[in-house]
Amino acid sequence: YETGTSKKALNLAKLAEEVSISTGSKFIFCVQPTDIRAISSQANIPVYAQHIDPITYGSNTGYILPEAVKSSGAKGTLLNHAERKIDHNILKTSISMAKGKGLTVIACADSVKEAKEIAHFSPDYIAIEPPELIGGDISVSTAKPQIITGTIDAVKKVNPKIKVLVGAGIKTSLDVKKSAELGAAGVLLASGVTKAKSPKKVMQDLVSSV
Repeated sequence: YETGTSKKALNLAKLAEEVSISTGSKFIFCVQPTDIRAISSQANIPVYAQHIDPITYGSNTGYILPEAVKSSGAKGTLLNHAERKIDHNILKTSISMAKGKGLTVIACADSVKEAKEIAHFSPDYIAIEPPELIGGDISVSTAKPQIITGTIDAVKKVNPKIKVLVGAGIKTSLDVKKSAELGAAGVLLASGVTKAKSPKKVMQDLVSSV
């Protein structure tokens, strides 16, 4: 979204910083590589890359180097989002390389089955996001609560250290509260904040019940 890039992304990050300070809630901003340095240096909030590639220094034009996002100020990276799916063999290597460079990894899954498979790769977090609900007005915590509990159970059986996040349609404090009650460690959202008329009010509302 345009509102989540460049100077507008920085403005959102600064608003999130204000809400984080006033509420004690943790916000992480996951941005394009081109915005990592500006936001990480001007807003006191963790910044993650939206993607990295499993490459090293050398002839890899057009790919995103883990070391580059790290040196730009990123604390972690998102991987395998519904809008940027990758082969699981590549995902496994990407997770390993990112963690090897000190980056926290949030790996996305679109089903309980995929979450269980990804759990074997040991990311720090798995975000469950049914693709049909992404960007919509009905949250996964309301439409498919069983996919949240199912994912948590499946992931714990493989690796109890991995925390589960919830995404897709998250827009209100009730969505966040339901997700937490179901056992999620946090939520993942984009349009609910970036397309809001008053992003700060939305962020305040999101954390008001937790």
